[in-house]
Amino acid sequence: VQLQASGGGSVQAGGSLRLSCLYPGRTFSNYAMAWFRQSPGQERVLVSAIDRSGERTFYLDGVKGRFTISRDNAVNTLYLQMNSLKPEDAAVYYCATRSRQYSGWYGGRNEYLDWGQGTQVTVSS
Repeated sequence: VQLQASGGGSVQAGGSLRLSCLYPGRTFSNYAMAWFRQSPGQERVLVSAIDRSGERTFYLDGVKGRFTISRDNAVNTLYLQMNSLKPEDAAVYYCATRSRQYSGWYGGRNEYLDWGQGTQVTVSS
């Protein structure tokens, strides 16, 4: 199943963007979700994750206090609110669903099943 990510764009440092990820045709609330990002020549890294109910979250150290992950299970959508953006936040951002075979609510890239197509975030200094 293809997740549909959107909301990327170009902003100046200090600006904000809100990413969205629609997961159509599935029982969205059955899956923990996450946002990853990948810069050119770099590995794809976990930025933020959220459990099935939205109660527990994880953030990469460098985005804590600036990014907020959330989900609306009624409309099968995951969000990432990104504030105070920095040039180092520039990357392609991907949403992903986590396999239910694993415990907890976040993990390594190999634990994620379905991926969105990616949405580009550009931050100018």
